[in-house]
Parts: sequence; C-alpha cells; structure tokens
Amino acid sequence: MLTPGSTQISTQYHQVKAGGDSAAIAGICKVVIEADDRALSEGGVRIIDVSFIAEHTTGFDAFAAYVRNIGWEELERASGLPRQAMTAAADEYMRAKAVIAHFGMGLTQHRMDVQNVRMIVNLLLLRGNIGKPGAGPSPIRGHSNVQGQRTVGITEKPSLAPLDRLAEQYHFDPPRHEGMATVDACKGVIDGRVRAVMQLGGNLVRSVPDRYAIEPAWRKLRLTVHVATKLNRSHLVHGEVSYLLPCLSRIEVDTRLGKPQAVSMEDSTGCMHGSRGVALPASDRLLPEQAIVAGIAMATLDQSSVDWEAWSNDYALIRDAIAQTYPDIFHDFNARLWTPGGFHRPLPAREWKWQTKSGKAEFLVPETLNEDPDMPERCPTDLRLFTLRSDSQFNTTIYRLDDRFRGISGTRMVVLMNPRTSRVAGSKRACRYCSKLSRRMVSNGRWMDSR
Repeated sequence: MLTPGSTQISTQYHQVKAGGDSAAIAGICKVVIEADDRALSEGGVRIIDVSFIAEHTTGFDAFAAYVRNIGWEELERASGLPRQAMTAAADEYMRAKAVIAHFGMGLTQHRMDVQNVRMIVNLLLLRGNIGKPGAGPSPIRGHSNVQGQRTVGITEKPSLAPLDRLAEQYHFDPPRHEGMATVDACKGVIDGRVRAVMQLGGNLVRSVPDRYAIEPAWRKLRLTVHVATKLNRSHLVHGEVSYLLPCLSRIEVDTRLGKPQAVSMEDSTGCMHGSRGVALPASDRLLPEQAIVAGIAMATLDQSSVDWEAWSNDYALIRDAIAQTYPDIFHDFNARLWTPGGFHRPLPAREWKWQTKSGKAEFLVPETLNEDPDMPERCPTDLRLFTLRSDSQFNTTIYRLDDRFRGISGTRMVVLMNPRTSRVAGSKRACRYCSKLSRRMVSNGRWMDSR
C-alpha cells in the first residue's frame, strides 16, 4: 500500500452473479465428480477421496446424482459464470493437496445462507478437505469477536444456549422463548412490537438496507440506548427518550482499581486471544462497557447471585464464570489467555467427530439453485444491484469519499454499470432514481451529471 507496486492476491477471479453462489459451487462439484467418473471408468487415479467419503460421510450418492443431472445451461444462468470459469476453478481445486474455503458475509446474509455454507462443505468433503492440516471452511466475519459472542451464548435461539446450566449457575429461570435476530428486530421496530432498543456499539440504523423504512419508525421508539466508542448516524436518529453512553474502546488502556484489565476475543479460525489496550483513554471519565452493563444491572435487579461490582472491576472473574459455563472450551481460561497464537476452541470436525444425527458428515442436496425467487430467471434486461465495501471503508464507517480502487473521487453515491450491460438494457444515462441520493454517477464508464 505504501509503494507504487502491486501484489498478486489470486490466480483466478470470477464474478459470480449476486445470488449465484450455490450454482457456482454446484458447477465446480459437477466438474470434480465427472472427472472422477472418467478416472474410474478408465482405471485411473480417483479424484475424490473414496475412503474418506465411505468412512466419514453419508448422502454422497444422492448429491453426486444431483450434480450429474444438472445441465450446464442452468448452472451458467444461475451462477452468472461461463462453464469455462467453473471448470478452471475446479481444476485448481483438484490440483491442491489441501484447501481452505474462505467465505464472507455475502454468502451468508440472506435466506439461502445455510444452503450456501453446506454447499461449500459438500465441495470440501469430496476430497477430504476437512480435518487435515491446511484444510477446512473458514468464515470471514465483519467484526472482531463476532464468533466469540456466539461461542459464549449470545443468540436469539434458546436451543443454542446452555439455559439449564445457566439456571443452575445463577439461580434464575432464563427466558425460553425465541428472541429476534436483526431482521426480525427491525420489523418489530416498524410494526411497533419493539418499543425500546439498547445497543452495545454498532450503527444499526445506517447499516439496515431499507433505511427509509427504519428511520421514521426508529424515531417513534420509546427508548433508545447506545453504548459507543464514537459518534455515528444511529445516535442522531433517536427515540423519544435517548441515552448515549460513551465507553472505552478496545485500543485504550482499561484500568480498574489500579489494575490493568484485559478482554478476550475469538478470531475467525476459532482461536482465543487476550487483548489489552495501549492508547491513553480519551477521557479519565470514560467507563468500559463491562462497568456500564454491570451498573445497569445493579440499579435494576433487586436480587442477584452475580457480584456485578466485582465483575466490573476484575474481568478475570468474568472469564472464570465463562469457564464454569463452558468447561470443555474455556477450562483454565485465564491461565491460557496469553498463549502465543491463542488457544483453539475444540472443533469436533477437526478430529473427524461429526455431531449430526447420522454421526457422519452429511452431503446436502440443495433445495434450489435460484437463491432469489423474487427475481425472474430468464429476463436479460433485469439488472441486479449489489453494494460493496471499498477503499478507506470499514463496514459502515467511511473514512473519506475517494475510492482509489476505482478511480472515483469526491463521492460514494455511485452506481457502476458494465458498458455491455448498459447497451443491452438500452440505458444511455444513469438511472434517474439514483439522483435522489447524488447528482453524480457513472454510466457507460463515464461520469454523468443528472442535473
């Protein structure tokens, strides 16, 4: 980044259509399985890991039959990739001795998310790329410690949390009804079922795709509370009563009763790390998130088996409590916190232990390759709009308006269209609807002004 040179980061780059992930992976699987069929008929070296599939998986025959029967025309239409691209990716996959499949939130944050992940697992299982060094699925999260929150039970689904153990440990009856994920919570704000929101960080109002629906409803909330390290748009769109509680960030020194504190986090590979701030706090009056939450608990709960004040002053006590709840994962938590490189969360699949009803890794036959049933499948002039992160941007935080990656300066409100697509669609100017956001946009590779 500091030199005029460049670094090659990939040998192949394929632009999958938005909503075409399952189809693209199915096409790669089709090439692999058909290559193995040829090797078998010709007496050559098998392409798939036959012994691994026989010993550790179930459902292979049904999945193999499914991909053999899919036509290339359907795969190309659903994925947006030509057959040659899927074949090239499959050839690279078959040459590799071990494969890590990294995937981001574009694969998971929609209604076919589970299917997409399981299609990746299908591909990895074909050649035994789970449970051996340098192989396996690896999700790329949007924030540090998103994975860690799930590991310690932050979930809207009661089945994913050890409620019985928590009830015994803290002498209370945890709620057993299902909560709300982000989309459901936003729907609840709009229809009035949700009357108050408390957020630990984040910029939810701005990151929701349909901000024109959520912002007016958000202002009608009876109470909004934000615990945050810096200002963002969500803090300005507040409810009838609103509290903005500034807190320490993870990069700032956190000292409680004269003792420096450390927090823990889990990275995308399932490793636990200790983290301690090094920058001086912006103010000596700032409180850490832990102290704010503990203070609210002490002010509202008449009786509690938790020593909230002690927890807020010594985070090692919180880690001890986590270890009591999840001994298999977090035993000797504090002793292992500073292990070089972190300590691994136990992953049964790494040891070829399959926590499924069948006791084996399960191939999945996808329900459909059309991930967006609301879109017509065969209309060439229907366009798909997708958003992406770019230069000088982290999630919803934009540090400057220039995008060096694409040679755009002064604005982020830009719609880019491939010139060939623009000609097919009969578009000579930028879409008029975009002028609601910005008067400058790109069409046919040129800057356009919609005045």
